[in-house]
Amino acid sequence: MNPAIPQTSLFLGIIPALIFLYLSLKGYEGLYKEKNIYLSFVIGIILGFFAALAQSFTESGVILYIILIVFFDQLIKTIALNIGRLHEKKETIIYGLCLGLGFGAIFTPVMLIAVSSLITSDAVILALIAIASLGIILFHAATGAYIGYGVYKKKLTRSILFAVLIQIPFNGILDLIIIYAKNKNQILTETGLVAGLVIYGTLSFWYVITKIMPQIRPNNERRKRRRLLQQK
Repeated sequence: MNPAIPQTSLFLGIIPALIFLYLSLKGYEGLYKEKNIYLSFVIGIILGFFAALAQSFTESGVILYIILIVFFDQLIKTIALNIGRLHEKKETIIYGLCLGLGFGAIFTPVMLIAVSSLITSDAVILALIAIASLGIILFHAATGAYIGYGVYKKKLTRSILFAVLIQIPFNGILDLIIIYAKNKNQILTETGLVAGLVIYGTLSFWYVITKIMPQIRPNNERRKRRRLLQQK
């Protein structure tokens, strides 16, 4: 195992996720219970651990495995969020976001350890891993929030299908990165794939932050926020 992996895994997963958590909740104070925020994040970490572990045992490049892993990822998020006391509650969107952040936070280090034999101490490779981890965290935060939106709106089936459909290409890119990591002298290809992963995750997260989460605000607050954004 690469000795750099255990030391960097915390930074690559938990710390960025906590930063995103802090930034995402700004302006939503009082609309959620703090204990539920931390509980959702911890549950996400536990679920992400098992999801990453399951993916580490699948064979890269097999479409069937990619689809099965996608269904597994979204199913366990749904099980955690689809409980009676969260039904038709606006704040479920926020709890889904927090659960997804925890999911992505631990997903990165577990996968890193699983494929550590493929990773060198080369600074470029480590930089690519760090950048890719941001895309993973943001994407799972977005799908967690969207499933929470489905629980709130009683449109869970549609939300799950949407989350599954958008994760299939995401996991396809992630799978290609692992495949190319096994080959030498493929830095340019890996760089392009990592860039695609981050862009995909960022766009998914941006959609949730700008279109989904504002729905938990009272209507007058949403209008004020929209006017401020237009003025800027």
